[in-house]
Amino acid sequence: MKSVLNILTLVGASLLMTSCFDKSAPNYQFFPNMYEPVSYETYGESNVFNSPTGEKGKVSQIPPAGTIKQGFVPYEIPNTPEGYAASKANVSPLAADQIDAERGKELFTIYCAICHGEGGDGKGNLVKREKFLGVPSYKDREITTGSVFHVATYGLNSMGSHANQLSKEERWQVADYVMKLKSELK
Repeated sequence: MKSVLNILTLVGASLLMTSCFDKSAPNYQFFPNMYEPVSYETYGESNVFNSPTGEKGKVSQIPPAGTIKQGFVPYEIPNTPEGYAASKANVSPLAADQIDAERGKELFTIYCAICHGEGGDGKGNLVKREKFLGVPSYKDREITTGSVFHVATYGLNSMGSHANQLSKEERWQVADYVMKLKSELK
């Protein structure tokens, strides 16, 4: 009797499990997009947005004219040789109590000393290893705080811009520290 009951339970469980399975009509899924997401190709066209020209699937990623990113302070002097010459007349907008020589030295060590050297002599580690050649000593240059800020903002020759790494105030701190180094090199 016990074996008949076990056999009937086994047959009933098998029927129950196989009766719910149908290859032609699978079970319902709640929230199917969670299981089968719509995939988008990176940088591919999408018909989600309309472009300004009205073409479906072509979206302009250019920000509207006259807009600037939040927190960005524009620098009015252009990146031209004339702008560099004009920048020499600029003075630091930082008040004397805002100039932090230690902070300027720290930022210079992080971002500038690898090429310009700890003392501003143009003999940083990359120059010693001949990765960059022709990095000038500050002693030989006719620079001002404004011109150093201009070069840190836009870059010059093989030196790139540091405007993304350093805020406006930090670039002025570095410029003040560079002028301190220049005075010590004489």
